[in-house]
Amino acid sequence: MDTIRRIGWFYFVGLMAVVAIGYVPGFHDADGNLFGLFKLDLYDDSLHAFSGIWAGVAAWWSYGATRTYFRLFGPLYFADGVMGLFLGSGYLDGGIFLYGPIQQSLYAHVFANLPHLLIGGYAMRVGYRLAATQRTAVA
Repeated sequence: MDTIRRIGWFYFVGLMAVVAIGYVPGFHDADGNLFGLFKLDLYDDSLHAFSGIWAGVAAWWSYGATRTYFRLFGPLYFADGVMGLFLGSGYLDGGIFLYGPIQQSLYAHVFANLPHLLIGGYAMRVGYRLAATQRTAVA
């Protein structure tokens, strides 16, 4: 199995773990905020589950499907993180449409959106840079 597909499987496991962690009481504070920062709702869980399943299906399917996943997923998640950083709500989970801009502390804005910035940025690197250097035949 090539590196691109292996990273796709890692994204599958990671995103499914995000969904699972949301249901473990030990990760919530007294107000029900995950890691004391934010609440995950059905829309967030659906987004993360869909993204994880998409990564897993792509990694299982082929190198080309996984490369396409990273090329689409990366910019979408990164842009969602940028929007959330400035407005407190992103667009992928419909938060900006459901709740509008949210006023939070700078700490909450940064740490609530940092995961989307990091995984989206890394996905773009994988989809465009790493995939371009690999000599694997596209199936």
